[in-house]
This record gives sequence, C-alpha cells and structure tokens, in this order.
Amino acid sequence: MQKKSNKGAAKGGAGVRKQGQRNDRAALIVEQFRAFPGRKFSLKTLASQSGGNDREGRARTFDIVRSMIAEGLVVESGKGKYRLASSHLPAFEGVVDMLPSGDSYVMVEGLDKDIFVSRRRTHRALEGDLVKVVITNRRASGDPEGEIVEVLVRNPRNYVGTAELTRSHAFVRVDSRKVPVDIFIPSPPAGLRSGEKVVVHIEGWADDVRNPEGRIVDSLGMTGDNDAEMHAILAEYDLPYRFPEKVNRAAEKISDKITDKDYAERRDMRGVTTFTIDPADAKDFDDALSIRQLSEGKWEIGVHIADVTHYVREGSLIEEEARERATSVYLVDRTVPMLPERLSNNLCSLRPGEEKLAFSAIFEMDSELNITSEWFGRTVILSDRRFTYEEAQKVIETGKGDLCEEILTLNDLAQRMRKRRFADGAVSFEREEAKFHLDEQGKPLGVYFKVQKEANQLIEEFMLLANRKVAERIGRRRSGEPVRTFVYRVHDKPDQEKLMRLGRFVTKFGYTFNTNQLTGHTVAKRINKLMGEIKGKSEENLLSTLAIRTMAKATYSTDNIGHYGLAFPYYTHFTSPIRRYPDMMVHRLLATYLAGNGSADKAVIDELCEHSSDMEVRAADAERASVKYKMVEFMMDKIDCEFDGAISGVTEWGIYVELDDSHIEGMVALRDMTDDYYMFDEEEYAVVGHRTGRTLTLGDRVRIVVRRADLSRKQLDFELVGTIDFESGEVYRFDE
Repeated sequence: MQKKSNKGAAKGGAGVRKQGQRNDRAALIVEQFRAFPGRKFSLKTLASQSGGNDREGRARTFDIVRSMIAEGLVVESGKGKYRLASSHLPAFEGVVDMLPSGDSYVMVEGLDKDIFVSRRRTHRALEGDLVKVVITNRRASGDPEGEIVEVLVRNPRNYVGTAELTRSHAFVRVDSRKVPVDIFIPSPPAGLRSGEKVVVHIEGWADDVRNPEGRIVDSLGMTGDNDAEMHAILAEYDLPYRFPEKVNRAAEKISDKITDKDYAERRDMRGVTTFTIDPADAKDFDDALSIRQLSEGKWEIGVHIADVTHYVREGSLIEEEARERATSVYLVDRTVPMLPERLSNNLCSLRPGEEKLAFSAIFEMDSELNITSEWFGRTVILSDRRFTYEEAQKVIETGKGDLCEEILTLNDLAQRMRKRRFADGAVSFEREEAKFHLDEQGKPLGVYFKVQKEANQLIEEFMLLANRKVAERIGRRRSGEPVRTFVYRVHDKPDQEKLMRLGRFVTKFGYTFNTNQLTGHTVAKRINKLMGEIKGKSEENLLSTLAIRTMAKATYSTDNIGHYGLAFPYYTHFTSPIRRYPDMMVHRLLATYLAGNGSADKAVIDELCEHSSDMEVRAADAERASVKYKMVEFMMDKIDCEFDGAISGVTEWGIYVELDDSHIEGMVALRDMTDDYYMFDEEEYAVVGHRTGRTLTLGDRVRIVVRRADLSRKQLDFELVGTIDFESGEVYRFDE
C-alpha cells in the first residue's frame, strides 16, 4: 500500500510540476507582451523565450496564447502573429495635434514627449479632439509611439472650406492643413454653388465610412472674394465676423446724454488742454492726454481713457458679447471690434469738440520725472484736437503747429522716461512690421514697413505710466490693507536654453552675446546691446526675431510675477477698454476698490484672465493668417521670378526663406531639393546634405525662385537656386 501510495504521490508531483511549468511559461509570455507592448510575436518566438521551442513547448504556448485571447489580453494581428490588446497597454488622455499628412501627435499633460500616432492608427480622430491613446512602441529617437483607441470628446469647433457639389450631395475641402480629409455634406442647402467658401460643422464619423459627415452652417461668398476670404480666416480661428442683431439693437438703445448726476460724480477736466494722437485711419479714440503747468518745472498730466464700463453694464447682452470676444481683431484690411460700432466709434470714442466720460489717471510730475501726486477716478473731458501720428511727429520735428508747447513738453518727458525704463532693464525690440498698400477690392499693390517715431513713443510712455501706476495702486499693499484680487499683465523671464542657443548662433554674424550669468537685468542689457549693434543691418530682422523667440509670452493673471520685458514689478492693462476686455475688468475692479468695497472672487477673475489670454493668441494667429494670405496674393503674378533672401526657419520638412525687399516668407521643401539628400540638424538650426556635406543654416543668404502660390493654404513654395556669400554678395548657383 505504501508503495502504491508513493507511486500516486509521484504522479501527483509530476502533475504539479507540469502545472508549475505551465504557469511559469504563461508568466514569461505575459512578461514578453508587456515588455514590448507594440511588438507582434510569432508562436515560435514566444515558445523560445518562455521555456523551449520543441513540439510540446509550442503546443503549450499555443494553449496559453489562446486562453489569453479569450480573456481579451492578447489579439491576433496578422497570420500567426499576436500582440497585447490595446485595452492592456499604457493609456492616456490627450489632445490631437494633426499634421497635414494625417499623422498626429497627442499632447498629454504630464508627459515629457508628445505621443506620435501614424494616420493608420488615428481611429478617425481630428485636430483638437480629446482622445484616449495607448503607447504601443518607442521610435528610433526613443519618443513614444501609439494608437488612438477612442475619441472621448469631439472638438466642437467649425471648419472653413470650399464646397464642391455633385448631383445630390456635396463635399467640403477644408482650408486647414490640419484636416487632411474632405467633409461629406448629405443635404447641402439650397442655392449652394461649387467654389463657395463655407463654414461647416462635423456631425459625426461612422466607423464604416471614409469621410466625416457635416452640415453647412454659413456661406461666406465665392472663393477669392476678399470679404469672403477675410471672413473665412476669422471663422477658421472660431472668431466672430459679425455682431448678432440683438446686440446691435441693444447698443442703439444706450443713451448718449451726460446727466447732471454724471457731472456731479466726476472730476471736471473740460477746461484743461486735452488731445488725442492716433493712426490716420483710426475710427475709435480710446485714450487722450491732458497737460497744464502747475509751476516752474511741474506739470499736471492726465491720461484719460474712455469710460466703457459706464455704458456697458455687467450682465448685459453687450457685456456678454464683449466677454466672449475678449479682444478686437486686427486683420490686414479691417478691424473686427470687440464692441458694436455705436460704442467703439461713437459713445466711447474721445472725439474732438465733444464732451466725453472718461476713467482717468492724473499725475503731478516734475522735471526730474518724480511723481509727487497721483489720482484715479472718473472724469468728464473735452478733447481740443485730434492729431494723427504724422501730424504730431511734424510738430515734434519742426517745433511748430497746434499745441506745440504741450506736445514738445510731453515728448521731452516721454523720451526721458523711455531712457530711464531701458536703463532699469526693459528689453528693446523694434522688428520691422510689414504692411500692404491695398486697392478698393483689397488686392495688395505693394509692401511698406511701419516705422515707430517719437510721436508713437510719446503715447506709449504715458500709457505705460498709467498701466504701471494703476497696477501699483491696487497691487502694492500698504500696512493694514487686505489682499485684493486684480488683473495683471505678466511676463516671465526668458528661457535660459533658448538664450544659450541665441548666444551660440549670433557668433556666425560676428556678434558676441555673453551667456555667463544670465540673470535679472543682465539679459535685458545684453539683448539691448545686441539690438543696437544689428540696427540697420541686413540680419536685423532675423536676429531680432530669434531674440523675441527667447522671451516668454505675456498673459493675464491674478497672480502677479511682474513684467520682465518692461522691467515693471507691477503692470496691468487699463488704457484700451474699447478693444480689450481685461481693461474693462481693470476699470471695474479699480472702481470697486476705490469705493472701499471688498475683494472680487479670485476664481471668477482667474477664469476670465485665462479666456482673455486664449482669445488674444487666437486673434494674433488670425492676424498673421490674414497677412500670409495677402503675401501669397501679392506673389501670385511673380511665379518663376527670382529673389534674394535669408533662411528664417529650419524644420524637418523644409527651410523657410524671408525675402529681402518685402519680408515675405515661403518654404523650400526638403523633398524638392534634388541636388542632395538633406537631413535636419535641430541643434544647429540647419539641414546638411548627405553626399555633398553642404550645410544650410538659419541666417544664410540664398537666392530662390517662386514656384507655387497657394491662396487656399496661404502657402508659398520656393525653389532654392543658390547661396549668396555674405562678404562679396556673389551668388553660387546650384545649376552651374
């Protein structure tokens, strides 16, 4: 009996060992799948790596894999190949940034690198969608690669494109290169024409169809029409291009009468010399200056800002519209105002010869720029004169003209304030800004460059003074005063790594930019020195652009960190409430605190600051898009013409060239450079020829020929025909 029992025990032990071996093999197989989540394994490979590839090992491996498939842990991927199921891969939520190719990057908060997703694995996701993405692999660079497994929230935005009609339906070819698929319109609206520029909203995208389905929500006009194209740019960035009729009606109902109560509650500044200085084509004048001499070497200077919040009441339709827009938008040929015209060009515009309500900052200043007194509050003003910048500049240059003494005094103070500001560490950037001469149809006839002169600087310095002093009045706490929520315009310190790269780069032009001890005002002084050295040189535009890119972006915030670029510890936006919603917020908060009321809700103001910052970026992008459109339009009749320029950008897909005479920029695609195979060197801002070793880097002088001008994509395609020697100007053509 004992012997039999031992035999049974031996058999049982062998069974346990076999089961243990099976469990060990299963664990090793799972470990392989998890270690290489994007890899496809054959049974032979799995058997070899989990205990042996003999006949019995393969059979056991197949049984294990089959059970894993049943559990949903593994899926078959091709004949005889298996990989880890997506549901068991590392998963994240992120937002899609789509490339023109249809490939994407998913931006995940907290990850150092965005996750690359090939177009075959996007699961019908589109630009801006919130998605669930799994990491399946690592690219050669070590960056994560993945697959989108679910669209969590479809981007609610509308798209702009050109309609193409068939007999019973339509397709919309989207302008944005970030939407590499046409949108199917099953029921086009009556009267729709092929070639019409339209706004379309995506309704859905079924798994078994090729194109997303949408509906047309607005028609903008025929492609190529200037108004249609400008409205299309606004719609592309989800910006409004007209006011709702109910908002216009509400604006028309606002009274323009100044009541006895208004006069009684305000400081009367109507007897003080007051004037505005604005661009020649300005229609809204939202700031004015006043000046009167108090004694020898001492003046009272008033900065008067349109009292928009007197007319735009909290909770009103106009207020809600202004809050949503957050800013006026300045396209190349028009202004899209934040407020209806009755307010921006009439009630709130400080027009000469008309009594107007203002919110003012009034200073007593001596000849040494000391401010001996300051006052903030609501006023009534009467502007004596409207100057254009050109008219004011003529007074400054000749010492003659209307209000000559007042303008010369203010200009003298402004120039000395400006000099002191830069001595205190403000950063000086004066990049040339391209403008277009347009005909009545909006067609560009020529390019010119906006020049900042002393008249512009006069206004700038006193607006900066008012903004700074308002921020100080609320932000600088005095003994016993509570902390009060306020809107600051903040600007962080420059990026140290970008500064180091700038320092290395400028040496190729013969300049030095010492990158030792890059702290505090040292950076500003070195940048200002560099800006002074490149002034008027051919490389000025390029190097000033690179220097600007080292800077952080200015934003609105309730948390004050100061404004680095201006070298102000306290700064806000008080001076343009007609065109910026944050200025309206500042007016309301300032009035509240001057009246002795408690602090505003920080969470509410934080949200409004974030929205205003986002809308500011969107408006700036739309403005750049309108300029690009006009640049392409201007070059339409210059196909096959040669121009000289400088390399202004280098990417993995091409080099950008900015033309000398016009600052118009186009791209030379690397795929079109047939003289060699070029590789991108990110560290050196360069592309390098594999065979010839030819290096093309940022700032290199080149000659190009214009090959294509695509208005719908706002894109110029150049062909590189040669390089230009810096010293001699000699052209080395690739075809010689």
